[in-house]
This record gives sequence, C-alpha cells and structure tokens, in this order.
Amino acid sequence: MSTVTSAPAHESVWRPDWPADVRRTLSRDRRGTGDPTLRYAEDGIWRTTTTPDGPATVRLSGHGGEVRVAAWGPGADWAGSTVPRWLGSGDRAAEFRPGQHPLVVRLHRSTPWLRLGSTGRTWDALVPAVLEQKVTGLEAHRTWRELLRLAGEPAPGPAPEGMRVVPSAQRVLAVTDWEWHRCGLDGARRRALRAVATVGDRLEPEDGCDSPTLQRRLQTVPGIGVWTAAEVVQRTLGCPDTVSVGDYHLKNLVGWSLAGRKTDDAGMLELLEPWRGHRQRVVRMLEVGGSRPPKRGPRLAPTDHRAI
Repeated sequence: MSTVTSAPAHESVWRPDWPADVRRTLSRDRRGTGDPTLRYAEDGIWRTTTTPDGPATVRLSGHGGEVRVAAWGPGADWAGSTVPRWLGSGDRAAEFRPGQHPLVVRLHRSTPWLRLGSTGRTWDALVPAVLEQKVTGLEAHRTWRELLRLAGEPAPGPAPEGMRVVPSAQRVLAVTDWEWHRCGLDGARRRALRAVATVGDRLEPEDGCDSPTLQRRLQTVPGIGVWTAAEVVQRTLGCPDTVSVGDYHLKNLVGWSLAGRKTDDAGMLELLEPWRGHRQRVVRMLEVGGSRPPKRGPRLAPTDHRAI
C-alpha cells in the first residue's frame, strides 16, 4: 500500500452509467503481476502513462458507482480527464447483438461490466507489444520489467514503490547493446523496438484516426506486422473488431469455445464472422468465460536470452 504524501495535481469523480469494473477492465493492460506501470493496491489501482504533456501517475478508486480519480505529474490533467475512455466511455457496446450462439448469449448477459477501453496513446501499447512478439508471456513480462527498471522514468507522485513510466523513444534509442542483453531482449525484437523509436510521436493517433489507418501506419515500420498492429489498436483506440491474427493461443480459444475444436487463423475468423464489427468484443468475452482445448505434451519453455 502506498502512503499519499503530496496533493494530486488533478482530482475528479466520474459516474459511469453501467456497472463498471475498473480492475477487470484494466486487467488486459497488465503485463504480469509485477508490471511496473499498473499496480493493484489497498488504496486503489495505480497506473502510469505518457501524455502529450509529460508523464503522469493516476490512482483510481471506486465506491457506490463512482470512480474517483487522482493524478500526479506534468500530464496529470490530460491523464485524469482520459480515465473515462480507459474504462470504456467511448465504447459502442449498445450496438452489439449476441446472435444465437448460446455461449456468446450467456457471456453477454453475465458481463455487463465489459467495455473496450482506449488510452489514446500508441507508444504505451506498442513497446510491450513488441516485447511480446513470438515469445512466451513469462519471457515477455520479465523483459518488460527489466526494461522499465533500466530505462523507465520513476512514477510521478506517491506511487507504490518500483512503479515506472514507459521510457521515451529517445531513452530507448540510448540503450546500449549490453544493456539490451541484460534485459534479455533478442536481436529481432531489439531491432523492431529501435525502429518504432525512430518514428516516435508520428505513430500517435490524431483526432478522428480510425483502426485501419493506424494499423497501416504501424505496419510501415520494419518489424511491425499484423499481430502487433492489432494488439496496439485494440488498446489505443478500443477497436471492437480488430482480432489478433497470428496469436499462438487465440485461434484455439475461439475454436474450442465456439465450435468445440482447434482451428487455424482462417478458421477463427470464419467462426467470428457473424459478429463482424464486434469480433474483438466476442474475443474478450471468450477470454473471460470461454474454454481452451486440453493441454497435451510439453509446454513451450521460455528462453532466457541473457544466457545466450
């Protein structure tokens, strides 16, 4: 638990018109239990973010249908005012029709809290997405923590100990090869991360930017493919339709949940076609209450690139 010792630069109260669940809505952005940018504490949920005005730390606490917001740092006002979007205020959930599939109908009824939030920040989603390319979640989360400890700026304000802000593009470019090796980052992901850092702010969405536009822009950067672009726009813009094609596990979650069988990416998209426009929303429902095929054989072991 943190001890608040300085007054926040921003304070506000937001009252959503649905049963918002702050913890579960933000959980998709949490990169493991030790994520230095998102912490669950006794006094609330703490999150760091970059903003156009500089770094910020935000604390969210809820009671009686209210979300209380406190923020610190140069970007406090920008971040604090963006909290409703984080929690899904811009989501078009009322437009979704679950159709006839019994599992989707049941999950739609049992998850009234589910909203697809948007952060408005490409960089904050892009750095961890690059680190997650073609590795296990455990390995990606370890590298994420190491990078934040090495290059991340300490969180503004009285945040829980060890919290950090995603390092700037300039700081990423300044990391040396031996420091990357200490973080456990292999050459392919290192080159991709340096490539996105060279374009930096040009990847941030302007007003009115839609998912296809941002995906095309991202995929012009070497090392950024369909999967990474999808992972970014889901978080940056709260896109309700973009599916992470190329994900190692997702196709089987969808196939097993909706059809009782494993499938490939093409089969996954075919199964999700009845919900076009809201395919990512259905995926989120399945992540909450779907099923996965039985595990057989050895699991993919993480590779510690620091030992190579």
